[in-house]
Amino acid sequence: MTQEHDAKSDDDAIVQIRNLHKWYGPFHALKNISLDVRRGEKIVICGPSGSGKSTLIRCVNGLERYSEGRILANGHLVDHRSDHLRLICQEVGMVFQHFNLFPHLTVMENCTLALTRVRKIPKAEAIEVAQHFLERVRIPEHGNKYPSQLSGGQQQRVAIARSLCMRPKVMLFDEPTSALDPEMIKEVLEVMTGLAREGMTMLCVTHEMGFAREVADRIVFMDAGAIVEEAPPEEFFGAAKHERSRKFLSQLLH
Repeated sequence: MTQEHDAKSDDDAIVQIRNLHKWYGPFHALKNISLDVRRGEKIVICGPSGSGKSTLIRCVNGLERYSEGRILANGHLVDHRSDHLRLICQEVGMVFQHFNLFPHLTVMENCTLALTRVRKIPKAEAIEVAQHFLERVRIPEHGNKYPSQLSGGQQQRVAIARSLCMRPKVMLFDEPTSALDPEMIKEVLEVMTGLAREGMTMLCVTHEMGFAREVADRIVFMDAGAIVEEAPPEEFFGAAKHERSRKFLSQLLH
């Protein structure tokens, strides 16, 4: 067996995280994280600020270099060899808190850039793909606008469409609504809920507990760099086992 395909504990796991550690100098940001994500599974990662949630999912798509352990994404080892990173960028989509759109490019250009440069798709075909996903996130009329001409909610939907254009196997969301005004949160969550219902594999860092109750197959609660508790939503919200989980929920929901 190759290094990339050995020791699988779950044949249906599209993401496998094993004994993951991350240090920033002396700070131990991730502590022995192990997690399987099955195909089509929706996982919500929650926890207090500084618990390692964003660091974890940024390790999954190679944005952060982990210190020890191993991550497989769709059978590919996530490391910092350029050929591996190119594969991961194509198969693992990422939506950030602050949109990360190119301000000097139109919406259409933001969505087609990776298609033409990474997947080497002809421009006309890339525009068709981008238009399809702009329709999917319900902003097809904004293709010729620049990000600064859109609301925060619209920009985040463009960011989702841009990731979907690459047809990723997994979507990562890093607190995608936390930078939005309250009235814009609903439109982004509706798009994410639609993706979940269509069977997209999703890892979502969010404090939107209504979304977590409705969409998640599993809640992963983190604290101080470690996974403290994993449970289905009904169990986590109704009878969380760990005192730290119960305290977090009490503060968040009251």
